[in-house]
Amino acid sequence: MEKILISACFLGLNVRYDGKAKALLNRTITDWRRQGRLIVVCPEVAGGLAVPREPAEINRDTGQVITQQGADVSAAFKSGAEHALYLCQQHNIRYALLKESSPSCGSSRVYDGTFSGKKIEGRGITAQLLEKHGIQVFSEQNFNDLVALFSVDANGV
Repeated sequence: MEKILISACFLGLNVRYDGKAKALLNRTITDWRRQGRLIVVCPEVAGGLAVPREPAEINRDTGQVITQQGADVSAAFKSGAEHALYLCQQHNIRYALLKESSPSCGSSRVYDGTFSGKKIEGRGITAQLLEKHGIQVFSEQNFNDLVALFSVDANGV
């Protein structure tokens, strides 16, 4: 059975930096969950970061992930990304549904690294690694594209 990697916060788990969730609950996700198709991950927690934790953004110049107070948490973000990739490889996952704008999971936009709230084009650490290994990454913004693609693949059409 084809599986999908999904951000834990989408399932209502309080794993985000602010200790909250960003539930993306709808019939399709409920069906996928009931069918056992979802492999759940929070790369930042898997990388060893606490909940709640200090906000972090990717520095555009260095590529490092830096907290608002200036701590380099790049190693934790990379470790979490590697864990997500490991899960994909273990379950032969080709698709991931990850939280947009996150420094881990953003697939098309991330915060600009200045902690000003401004977003720029870019991908988070996990999204970059997964895409590098051929895993298609989707977000809540293009969820319907994943549903259409997954439905076609799952039915062998």
